[in-house]
Order: sequence, then C-alpha cells, then structure tokens
Amino acid sequence: MIKKFVLASVLIAGSTLAATAADLVFTSWGGTTQDAQKAAWAEAFTKASGIKVLQDGPTDYGKLKAQIDSGNVSWDVVDVEMDFAIAAAKAGLLEPIDFKTVDKSKLDPRFVTDNLVGSFYYSFVIGFNKDVLKTAPKSWADVFDTKAFPGKRTFYKWSAPGVLEIALLADGVAADKLYPLDLDRAFKKLDTIKKDIVWWGGGAESQQLLASGEAPIGQFWNGRIFAIQQGGGNVDASWAQNLTAADVLVVPKGSKNKDAAMKFLATATSADAQAAFAKASGYAPINVDSKNKMDAAVVKSLPDAHTDGQINLNMQYWAEHRDEIAKRWYDWQAK
Repeated sequence: MIKKFVLASVLIAGSTLAATAADLVFTSWGGTTQDAQKAAWAEAFTKASGIKVLQDGPTDYGKLKAQIDSGNVSWDVVDVEMDFAIAAAKAGLLEPIDFKTVDKSKLDPRFVTDNLVGSFYYSFVIGFNKDVLKTAPKSWADVFDTKAFPGKRTFYKWSAPGVLEIALLADGVAADKLYPLDLDRAFKKLDTIKKDIVWWGGGAESQQLLASGEAPIGQFWNGRIFAIQQGGGNVDASWAQNLTAADVLVVPKGSKNKDAAMKFLATATSADAQAAFAKASGYAPINVDSKNKMDAAVVKSLPDAHTDGQINLNMQYWAEHRDEIAKRWYDWQAK
C-alpha cells in the first residue's frame, strides 16, 4: 500500500511555503544539488516567464502525501526518487504530465512516464578520503574490508535502492543475479560491519562525513564527491560497480499552480538547463541534446561515461517491494 511506502520513507520535514497564483514552489533535497537546480532551472524559468519559484525542502514523502490527502497542496514540482514516483502514480497521487508543454522527444525514455520526467541521472560510487586512506578501493568488497581499509564507513540510511545491492555485490553476487534481492544474505553481510557504519540521511551530511575523515570510505552520490572536489577536498571516487538510477520530477495531485508547474518542467528538462545543471553538479543530464552543449572534459566525468561494470538499479522492483523491505530495514537498524 502506498501509505506504508510513503511513511516508511519519511525524511526530515522542511518548512511549508505557500505560493500565490503568480508563484510556484519547487521542492528538492537541499544542499549543493538544489543550489544547482535553482541556478540552472528556477532562475532561467523566472527570467523567461516572470513567475517566481520558491524553494522548499528537503523532499519528504510523508509530508507530500499529507498535502495531497488534505487537499491543501503547497508544493508544485517535487524532485523524488523514481521508485517512489512509480508507486505514487499508481496510487493516483500525481498529476499527468502535459506533453504538449513538455517536449519528451528529447528526453531519455528510461526516465519518462505519464506522470514523471527525469530530473538527473546519478551513480552511487565508492567515495574515499585520500588523506586517511592511502590505497584506493577497487570494489564494494573493499568497503566491507575493515582491515585493509580501516575506519568508519558510511551508507545511505533510508530504505531505498542501493545499500542492499552493495552488500550483495560485496558478498560475491553477480550483477545480473541481484534481483529479486536475497534479503537474508544482504543483511548477513551488513551484520559483518554494522558496528562500523555511520549513516547519512542527506547529501550534505554525506559530504561532511567524508571530507572530515569521520567516515573515510562509503557509498555516495557521485555529485557529492564532485562537490567536495570542487571545494578543494582531497577525496576521490571509484566507479567500479557504480550503481545508476535517476531522480525524477513530479507534480502532486491538486497542485494549485499546475499550468506553471508544467512550464517549469519544460524549462528544467530543456537541453540548455540540463547542461547547466550537469556542469554544476556532476550528475548526468536526461535531455539527449545536452552533452552537445558541454565541454568534453565535463562529459567524461558524468555517470554515463563510466559504463564499464555499471549496474542499473531496478526501480520497478523497488516500487513493488519497498514497503516490505522498509519494515525489515528499519527493524534491523534499530537492533
């Protein structure tokens, strides 16, 4: 049921903004990623349309559902994980995308449905602090090797695609045999380093843990490694067995600014806006023409330039099973 799915995935609630008929509210995950979205998408949209874009966040699935249930929807465009969006659309929580306004012909078809369009394309990579670890990890198995790679390791704390797959890969499961997930095997592997795990709940927190050396190795969104490097941090990423997926943009059912929201989506997914965001964030664009507008060196740093050994996370599987996985996940974390 979508209720369990949503509540199991609640993040720290942000403030609620009320948009006027002349404004809209964009909600995302905060930190450097939302800063880049604001600069590349919102500011360009406001300049072209005159419509002000208010920023809110971080994305909170429980709060989103509560707005829709109450009929008092204050968010107009929300950046969410794709498996959530698939389940939310099935439950009738999302507006259909107006493809007369949003040109989907130039969008990666993997990240387009009747109710969502891609936001950006990312990879989970092995991040490590070069000041603390003198040897670069070469696989997820290295992240579980506390002797060769001492110190705390950090993983995404929420029940979501990524950590369970990483545990299975570290335990020797072949990439093409990951699904359906062997939960018993995954949790058994995680038990071997449970006392050494520091959990991160958002990208900014993950950056701090790695840059400070508090957790010198772990699972990170590739854009967060990019952000630390841009700030002069001595960190790096191993792209071995990088796990790929996309965030997507949705319009909640009952948005009071639906027409403006569709126009915002048209801007956000345009070639220029996607290219500008990719340059600033290190995440790959979902508009197929964007790379033609980017420097070759930047293109080579994106997730889709690292396809050797790359593994696509199965969003459909997670949309169907996230509730049951979430219960076991949070029970295990609490023990």
